Amino acid sequence: MSALTANPGSPSHSRARITSIDLLRGLIMIIMALDHVRDYFHRDALLYSPTDLGKTTGILFFTRWITHYCAPLFMFLSGTSASLVGERKTIPELSSFLLKRGIWLVFLEFTVVRVGWYFNLFAHEIDFIVIWALGFSMIVLALLVRLPRRFILVFGLVLVFGHNLLDSIRVSGGGVGAFLWSLVHVPNFVPWHGYLITTIYPVVPWIGVMALGYCMGALYKAGFPPERRRRILLQLGFAAIGLFIVIRYINHYGDPSHWKAMPSAFFTLLSFINTSKYPPSLLYLLMTLGPALLFLAWSENAQGRFSRQVMIYGRVPMFYYILHIYLLHLIAVIATTFCGHSPGDMILDHFIGLEDTPALHGYGFSLGVTYGVWALVVLILYLPCRWYDRYKRGHKEKWWLSYI
Repeated sequence: MSALTANPGSPSHSRARITSIDLLRGLIMIIMALDHVRDYFHRDALLYSPTDLGKTTGILFFTRWITHYCAPLFMFLSGTSASLVGERKTIPELSSFLLKRGIWLVFLEFTVVRVGWYFNLFAHEIDFIVIWALGFSMIVLALLVRLPRRFILVFGLVLVFGHNLLDSIRVSGGGVGAFLWSLVHVPNFVPWHGYLITTIYPVVPWIGVMALGYCMGALYKAGFPPERRRRILLQLGFAAIGLFIVIRYINHYGDPSHWKAMPSAFFTLLSFINTSKYPPSLLYLLMTLGPALLFLAWSENAQGRFSRQVMIYGRVPMFYYILHIYLLHLIAVIATTFCGHSPGDMILDHFIGLEDTPALHGYGFSLGVTYGVWALVVLILYLPCRWYDRYKRGHKEKWWLSYI
């Protein structure tokens, strides 16, 4: 997650690497904010899932569906970033860095990030979500980097392609066994001494996704031929998309939710691409990582003002992530007054939309307003992200900057 810096090599090579990877990361950070703004502002977010084909509309479905690309690329590019950091470190140094950074991310999840979601130090919910999964996967990667890269590749492929074999395994009840299994593979909501523990991001196969991202970092080593890298990325991207179409059409393996024919061709298409995120199925990962690899190939030499602005978000992803949570929640506190509610109704005890919250009945805005708030959040964060990006690049001697 730390910003990529130029590794030894020719200027053109380093510039291409930063352009393609940071541009993609910047785009997914921007898109990610849309999903979180929808959670806090769209009136229907409190009523039903936007991927419920019995209730949703096309634009609402795709508002949610496009954000499916964020978490997989978050994990994948974090692995790639770790590989590039390893170009400047010994293996023991890289392992130590990843271990400390992983522990730091897990700490952030249950402190700074948690307070941002709830604005309540005493909320009765403890969430194991994306930053937790990112941190834990990084801790595992700290061990994996001591092994041959070929082993890491096989390990990642086994987790990504084989984890759906575990779908039928269930551990009932609310005991320690059920909790631990929910951390591994099956999301769950476990009551514990008056708290609700939610394990929305089980670590398998996220560990595998990060491992594969680390292996892809080999394509960006100094001196690696750009044309060969582009060719490999295109081959892998088209192969992933092709596998998605074939396996999804067979409708037997790769996702616990099968697609089905709907009353219209359009909704049949929605059913086809409506894959499972919790945990991310094989088909979900093929559907998201495949196009991402194509983007990396085609954006190798992207230039222009828009690309440069987007890359700013991509170079400071954790800084942006934390700020956007607090900013959109603060705006939501203000917005409650426009729906006849008290601003205090946005001081939450459970994650918004997860449980029926009587205090928020009647709250929410149209999808158009939701998009407007999303644009506002992204624009407001541009200047602080640009400042922090410049500060990091001008103070590389400060070790702590690599952790935010």
